[in-house]
Amino acid sequence: MMGLGHEQGFGAPCLKCKDKCEGFELHFWRKICRNCKCGQEEHDVLTSNEEDRKVGKLFEDTKYTTLIAKLKNDGIPMYKRNVMILTNPVPAKKNISINTVTYEWAPPVQNQTLARQYMQMLPKEKQPVAGSEGAQYRKKQLAKQLPAHDQDPSKCHELSPNEVKQMEQFVKKYKNEALGVGDVKLPGELETKATDKNNVNSGDRSTSAAVGAMEDKSADQKASQYSCYRCKLNMKEGDPAVYAERAGYDKLWHPACFVCCTCSELLVDMIYFWKNGNLYCGRHYCDSEKPRCAGCDELIFSNEYTQAEGQNWHLKHFCCFDCDCVLAGEIYVMVNDKPVCRPCYVKKHAAICQGCHNAIDPEVQRVTYNNFNWHATQECFLCSCCSKCLIGQKFMPVEGMVFCSVECKKKMMS
Repeated sequence: MMGLGHEQGFGAPCLKCKDKCEGFELHFWRKICRNCKCGQEEHDVLTSNEEDRKVGKLFEDTKYTTLIAKLKNDGIPMYKRNVMILTNPVPAKKNISINTVTYEWAPPVQNQTLARQYMQMLPKEKQPVAGSEGAQYRKKQLAKQLPAHDQDPSKCHELSPNEVKQMEQFVKKYKNEALGVGDVKLPGELETKATDKNNVNSGDRSTSAAVGAMEDKSADQKASQYSCYRCKLNMKEGDPAVYAERAGYDKLWHPACFVCCTCSELLVDMIYFWKNGNLYCGRHYCDSEKPRCAGCDELIFSNEYTQAEGQNWHLKHFCCFDCDCVLAGEIYVMVNDKPVCRPCYVKKHAAICQGCHNAIDPEVQRVTYNNFNWHATQECFLCSCCSKCLIGQKFMPVEGMVFCSVECKKKMMS
């Protein structure tokens, strides 16, 4: 019996491999495609409806319930994503054709001009315009930054009742202590909210000036009170900034600077996690609190787990990346940061000896030069002309051949 969710996104194209992948087929416990081994986020798997359910669940039981609506029929919280449609009349020769641009997400602010300004301040390739690479970028970041298996035990693989309980407590804790949604505002609007930290040092601005000069501060001076918490550059007068309530309203960010401190990606839909003076995306906040299994990508809530190659693994998930056999106590080789058992390595990944044309076992010594490999034996690492053993000797490489001397090289090349 296939697990729940295995039909989800079945056959979806891989955005990375394009035609090389036959279409998405979920591995039975890894969060990857069985066909091309790319992650779920590289495939166009979730429909926007499913994404909105995931974010809706994240905001349930938080102070952000204004961003969700519960469906009458099943009571499932849905994210009320703010979609912005802009209409730009395009002057044509006779009739005016209407050109509309749809943003699949926009900051939920009353003032649409502010939302437009915010969008223009993001890099073009990250603006979520429907049908553009920016919309694709947003989808990918939603999958990567906010994995459903970081908040919903039912999306995890075979958790014990105790692990489910621990996970529920963990999620409740981060909803109460870290999760937030950015606020887009013009810096001047928040004077009342912010503590007067900004004005503490204004005393050194020439005290002999006339009274009232404080009110006539130039636009630049006024904006210079506000500098971005990330890049430390000043805000331009009239530009919107992003605020994070958990960080306090004395801090603000340029829209393009509102990023995760670990992966530096734009925080998707301005959903952030605040910890020790830093903004995190959901994934990297969770990583800072719990070990994550490099096999199934889920957080580890059991006390027993394997640590290998600088990564963490559920005991049952420390497996060969190619054939899924359990590797505990077995010889394995790391290929692109993934453990592979010895038989799979020899079959699919091993270097081929230029001498005998057989695979080189991971355990044996080899000579490697310019992507060419040889067994480090008297039978294999020989002069291509006179068959003299070259181990420990100087040699002259030419393509996949090696020579003991200029003479041998000349003989062979003539």
